[in-house]
Amino acid sequence: MPPLGRVDDAPPAFRRAVESLRTPAVRPEITVEDIPAPQRLAPYAVAMSASVGVDGDDAAFGRLIVLYDPEGTREWPGPFRVVAWVSADLESEIAADPLLGQVAWSWLAEALTGHGAEHRELSGTVTRATTEGFAAKADQAMSTELELRASWSPESDDLSAHMEVWLELLSSAAGLPPIDVADIAQRRSRTEG
Repeated sequence: MPPLGRVDDAPPAFRRAVESLRTPAVRPEITVEDIPAPQRLAPYAVAMSASVGVDGDDAAFGRLIVLYDPEGTREWPGPFRVVAWVSADLESEIAADPLLGQVAWSWLAEALTGHGAEHRELSGTVTRATTEGFAAKADQAMSTELELRASWSPESDDLSAHMEVWLELLSSAAGLPPIDVADIAQRRSRTEG
């Protein structure tokens, strides 16, 4: 992962937060890049994007933005706010599931708990959008996209667990197996081959 923007003149808490985003290991299927952060949402911000590659195709995309207001004048509790966005194309049988929104939200809730990412004021939405082709695009296959948007206020400036949450959310949306399951499958195929 490349360095996350220039933060030399930022307050120490923000510099520590940015540095902590670099510590989690990133799965080989996920490519993370530094992108320009929004300028008007907070005095200090950092942003990154990610894509998940599965069998040569992009299976999911996402963005993570960390906002920091040392004066605490924003409408969120505490000086930090994490904003996460994930988008993925879905297979038709998964897209038709009436509980899809609750399942996608549970990926986030379970990742926050599983990584011990202490936070306050979690909020967000899950959107399912279906695209159908007509006229000259009538032969285009129907597709459904899942989009999860969420934000929360972390309890400290160590954001490594929050980065792990976002990476796990991307993995879940892309349909990747959990790391421990993938490791077992790889070990098994090496011993059988």
